[in-house]
Amino acid sequence: MVGDIMMGTNYPSSHSLPPDDGEYLFDDVSEFLQSADVTIGNLEGTLLNKGGTPKKCRDSSAHCVSFRMPEHYASYLSNAGFDIMSLANNHSGDMGDIGRKSTVKTLEKFNINYAGYITCPTTVYIKDGIKFGFTAFAPNIGTQDLLDIKSAVKTVSGLKKKCDIVIVSFHGGAEGSGAGRVPRRTEYYLGEERGDVYEFAHSIIDAGADIVFGHGPHVARGMELYKNRIIAYSLGNFCTYGKFGLSGALGIAPILKVYIDKSGEFLQGRIFPVKQIKKGMPVIDEDYKIVEFIRNLSEKDFPESELMISIDGKIEVK
Repeated sequence: MVGDIMMGTNYPSSHSLPPDDGEYLFDDVSEFLQSADVTIGNLEGTLLNKGGTPKKCRDSSAHCVSFRMPEHYASYLSNAGFDIMSLANNHSGDMGDIGRKSTVKTLEKFNINYAGYITCPTTVYIKDGIKFGFTAFAPNIGTQDLLDIKSAVKTVSGLKKKCDIVIVSFHGGAEGSGAGRVPRRTEYYLGEERGDVYEFAHSIIDAGADIVFGHGPHVARGMELYKNRIIAYSLGNFCTYGKFGLSGALGIAPILKVYIDKSGEFLQGRIFPVKQIKKGMPVIDEDYKIVEFIRNLSEKDFPESELMISIDGKIEVK
């Protein structure tokens, strides 16, 4: 699992696209992404060649940023190893209904499963006879509502009835370099309610989720073990080309690999450390900065957790 992915935007012009048409964006990390039975990321934006209706900010004086990735960039996701993409985030509606429809159609063209829109809340991915159910939530128009925990619980429990393993993604919490802590209360950013991600994560595991991971703060957050299920509260910015601030903690992120048994219980995991270079290309970070970052946050925010993270990125139960 990884966090936010925005591979460059052709709106308002092609100047914000990566060199060589983005063909080599994932070259340094693809072997890690391809090594799992299921690989999932958060698609922060739309897949659309042209047109669409750019979003308008609630505050007319604010500078709105809309992301429109060329449709063939979905092939880069497929070739890198992604099986499922979360569509629940604050940029999934950047180009209106045209953008949503194009995103769904394009992902289907490249055989990538997806979920998170109200119109496509869940998906089932089958690998080696095991049914993996996936669903995603965010506090944004057109997405499954992160703030409505009661409905989220209903969705997850329903998915669990027809799947062996249920994986849940959420886009929530405050944003920015100072947003690494999980406060265990409702969070806000620029006046917008961004959810109580701690209550949300625990509630959906109670409902049957086996793996829960978040994104949205643009920095990584801590991890914990709850009922022998792993929760990663934010996986940060993974591949965010051209339009994201990447200084300090904003430019480092994990590839999180998790091993579970057939009942969904956590066995072990591994953090593969990533940093972004050249305006937003993910490469392996030999300094392992993100591992120490997540270790510290996990110890501060979840001292009661049985999760232990080693300096080399290995995750075990104490």
